[in-house]
Amino acid sequence: MSESLSWCSVIVKFQTFSMGNICHPISRNRHPRLAGSSGSGWLDVPSLIDAMGGQKPTPENRCFLQAFEWNIPADQKHWKRLKAALPDLKAIGIDVIWIPPACKAAGGGGDTNGYDIYDLYDLGEFEQKGSRSTKWGPHEDLMELVNAAEMAHMGIYFDAVLNHKAGADHKEKCQVVEVDPKDRTKAIGTRHVIEAWFGFDFPGRGDKYSSLKWHWEHFSGTDYNASNHKTGVYRIANKNWSNDVDDQDGNADFLMFADVDYAHPAVRKDVIKWGEWIVNECKLSGFRFDAVQHFSQRFLDQFIQNLQEKFGQDKLFLVGEFWKDDVKSLTAYLKNMNHKLCLFDVPLLNTFSKLSQSTNEEADLRKVFAGSLVQEAPDSAVTLVMNHDTQPGQTSDTPIEGFFKPLAYALILLRAHGYPQLFFGDLYGMILNDEPPACDGQLPDLTLARKLYAYGSQEDYFDEAKCIGFIRKGTWDKPAGLACIMSIAGPNQKKMHVGEVHAGQIWKDILNSQKREVKIDREGYGIFPCFGSAVSVFVNRDADGRARFGKFDRDIYGKA
Repeated sequence: MSESLSWCSVIVKFQTFSMGNICHPISRNRHPRLAGSSGSGWLDVPSLIDAMGGQKPTPENRCFLQAFEWNIPADQKHWKRLKAALPDLKAIGIDVIWIPPACKAAGGGGDTNGYDIYDLYDLGEFEQKGSRSTKWGPHEDLMELVNAAEMAHMGIYFDAVLNHKAGADHKEKCQVVEVDPKDRTKAIGTRHVIEAWFGFDFPGRGDKYSSLKWHWEHFSGTDYNASNHKTGVYRIANKNWSNDVDDQDGNADFLMFADVDYAHPAVRKDVIKWGEWIVNECKLSGFRFDAVQHFSQRFLDQFIQNLQEKFGQDKLFLVGEFWKDDVKSLTAYLKNMNHKLCLFDVPLLNTFSKLSQSTNEEADLRKVFAGSLVQEAPDSAVTLVMNHDTQPGQTSDTPIEGFFKPLAYALILLRAHGYPQLFFGDLYGMILNDEPPACDGQLPDLTLARKLYAYGSQEDYFDEAKCIGFIRKGTWDKPAGLACIMSIAGPNQKKMHVGEVHAGQIWKDILNSQKREVKIDREGYGIFPCFGSAVSVFVNRDADGRARFGKFDRDIYGKA
C-alpha cells in the first residue's frame, strides 16, 4: 500500500463510527471536529473505495472512557491529569472521553462532583459558590484539555445535568402542596406557603452568556421547606409534574433539589441555547444526559432536534442515563424518542453482577445476554461494567467480583454489538479502599484488542453453562481475527473455527494467562484453552500490533 493510501486509511476512521460492526445512525459520519471539508485535499470515501479496488474499508472499532470516578481528589487538577493522559488513552484505542459535569456546582470547587448543578454557563470561569474553579479545575485548564483532545483526534462527551438546580443564591416564598414521596401523584396536605431555595442570580457571572435569572416560577417542586427546616416533596401550587417521565413513585419528575420546569418557555429557550453554546465552547462530540427518566421527554426531544438542526443530523453521539433494570422500559423510551439517542445497558450490568456472585450451580454464561438492551436493541445500547453510581460505596453499588471483571469486559469490548464504555476506576483504580485497577491491570490490553482485532463475522460457542467462547474472523483489511474463551468453573477448552485463511498459524493469548500456544489446523480449527474463573483471548502471534501490548501507564495521579 502506498504512503498516500496509508494516510487516507487513517483519515477514514473519523468518517465512520463503528460500534463493533454497527455504525450508529446518530454518529456514522465524519467527526465534525476532526475532518476537513471536501476542498481540504483529503481523499473522500468514494475515492478511497475506488483506490482500494472497490472494497469498502472496515470502520475502526471505537470505545469511550468515563474519565472520572466518584472519589477523585478535590484538588482542581483533574483536567490537567486528563490532558496528560490523552496519548496513553489514544494508544490503547480509546477515542472519546466522557468528562464529569464541568459546570459550577453548589459546592463550588470543593469535593462535589457537579451533579448538584448551580450554573450551566459557569465552567470554572467565575467567582461563584466560594470558588472560581470547579472541583475538576478552572476554565482555562478545561479549554487546554478540549484543545489537546482535538489535536489528538479524540472526542469529548459532556455530562449534561438538566433535571434540577442546586445552591440557590436566595430563598423565595411560594405556594406548594406536599405530596407523598412514595406516590408523587397524591397530595398529603393542603396548599400552603413555604420559603424555598429558588432564587438564582449568578452574581459572579452577571449576564454573560445568558441573562436569565431563575425564580420559583421556573421550577415545579423542591425537597426542602426553609421556613421550618422540613424535608419532603413539595409540588408548586397550580403546577403539575411532567406527564412524560417514568412512573417510578407514581411520577418520576421530581428527583432532588429544585426541579426544573420545562413547561416554562423561558426555561426551554435558555437550556436549548446552552446546548448550542456548550457544543461550541467545548468542541463536543456528544452528550451523556443525566437522569433522563426524571425530566420531560418532549423537552429532550426538542433539545436534540435543535442540536441536529444547528450541527447536522449525525454529528453528535447522545446517550441517556435511564437507570432501570427492565429492558421493556428502556426499549419503550427509545421508541418514544424515535431512537434519537442511546441508553446504558443497565440489565446487562446487573446480569454481570449476579453471575459473578452466583453459586457455581446457578451461574449460566449461556444466558449472559438474556434480557439485555444490547440483545434487544443492539444499535442503541451502550454497554458497561461499572460507573460512578455503581462503584463500591455508592447508593447504587452493584458489586462485580474481581475474577469476573475481565470476563465482563471481554464480553462488551470484543463482540460485534454495543458501544462499550470503560470506567476510570477500573482502568486506573479507585481511591476508596485503595482499590487497584481491575482485570489485574490488563484492561488496557483488552481495549487494544478491540481496536486491533475484534472485526469480521462473529460465531458463538455458547454450548456449556460454565464455559463459553466466540470468534471474530476478521475482514479483508483487518484480517487477524481473534478467539475468546472464558470459564466460571474449572479449566476448560473449546474447539473453535477461526477460518481456513488462518491455517498453519500459531495463536497466543494476548493476556498471557495461557502460555500454551494453539496451532490452527488445515480446516481452520484450533483447540483453545483457558484456566478456571478466567478469560483468554487468542490472536496470531505474528499479527500486526502485538508489540503494542503491556505498555499502558496507569499512574494517572502522577500526571498532575
